[in-house]
Amino acid sequence: MAGNNMRQIPLTCSGHTRPVVHLDFSDICDSGYFLISACKDGSPMLRHGDTGDWVGTFEGHKGAVWGVALNRNATLAASGAADFTGKVWNAVSGAEIHSFQHKHIVKSVAFDNSSENIVTGSNEKLVRVFNLEQPDAEPELYSGHAGAIKRALFCRDDKCIISAADDKTVRLWDRMTGIEVQRLQFQNNPNSLEISRDNHVLTITHGSTISFWEVDTLKKLKEVKVPTNVASASLHPDKHVFVCGGEDFKMYKFDYITGNEIESFKGHFGPVHSVKFSPDGELYASGSEDGTLRLWQTTVGKTYGLWKCTEPNELNNSLNSPREVPAN
Repeated sequence: MAGNNMRQIPLTCSGHTRPVVHLDFSDICDSGYFLISACKDGSPMLRHGDTGDWVGTFEGHKGAVWGVALNRNATLAASGAADFTGKVWNAVSGAEIHSFQHKHIVKSVAFDNSSENIVTGSNEKLVRVFNLEQPDAEPELYSGHAGAIKRALFCRDDKCIISAADDKTVRLWDRMTGIEVQRLQFQNNPNSLEISRDNHVLTITHGSTISFWEVDTLKKLKEVKVPTNVASASLHPDKHVFVCGGEDFKMYKFDYITGNEIESFKGHFGPVHSVKFSPDGELYASGSEDGTLRLWQTTVGKTYGLWKCTEPNELNNSLNSPREVPAN
C-alpha cells in the first residue's frame, strides 16, 4: 500500500441478482472504455468502465450467462449461456444481431481483432468459430478436448485459437489446418485464460497456481503459487503487477517480476470468479458469487474517475465535511 495509510475503497456496482461469473473490457474508444459482465441471472450488463455506471442490459437469454466479450471499439457484445446459445449484440442499441445455436451450455465467447468472427467454447467439448459476415455458414469446428471448454480466445494475429478445458489441458489450434498444434498439461483444470495487452503473455490459472507463457511459443515464463484456489488472474498492461482472486473472497496483487505478494484484502462477500485490468491499467474489476462487480484502483489514492485523492491528514482537518469517496 502507499505509505500514506490510504485504504483501498472499491466502487461497488450492483444490479445483478445472481453470481457474476465473467467480465470483459473494451479497448479505449472515443467515449472512454466499457465493461461487460456475465451473470447467472441471464442478463449481461454493459457499464462505463472507469465509473461502473450502468449503460444497458442485454435482454434475450433464457438461462445463466457464463461468458461475455466486447469487441475492441465496444460496438458489439457477445454472450454465451445455459440456453445453449452464443449471442452477438449491437452494444450501442442493445439489439440482438445473431444467435448461434449449440447443443449444450456455452461457457465462453470472444471476438477476433477485426470483429468478423467469434469463437465459442461449450460443454459439448467443442470450440467453434462463427463468421459474423456469413452467420448461416457452417462454423469452423475444433474437437479433441476431453472435457467442457472453460475459455477460448483468438491469438497469434487470429491465426490460432487457444482453449482451456476441464480435461486439465490448454490447447492451441491452427485455423489453417483445423488441428491441435500444441498442448499444455496441468495438475488441475485450468480456470481462466488471458492474453496480455501487448499480445505477448498468456496468463493461466490452475489450482492455486498462476502460470505465464509466451504466446508465440508457449514457453513457460514463470509461475506463482497463491494462498487460495484461484479462479482468475489479470496481468497489468505494463506487466509489472498482476491481480487475482478465488475461493477465499480475497483480492491479491503480486509483483510480476519477483512473484512476491504486494497486498491482499477481503474484496467480496463470496468467492471471486473473474478479475480484469482496464485497458489503461488504472483500475481492475472483479466479479463475485456475491452478485456484485467491484472496481479497484491500481494506484491507491490517485485521482482517477470517481476516486478523489484525499490525504489522511486532510480528513482530520475536515471532519465536518463528508469524505470524498464514492458511496457503495
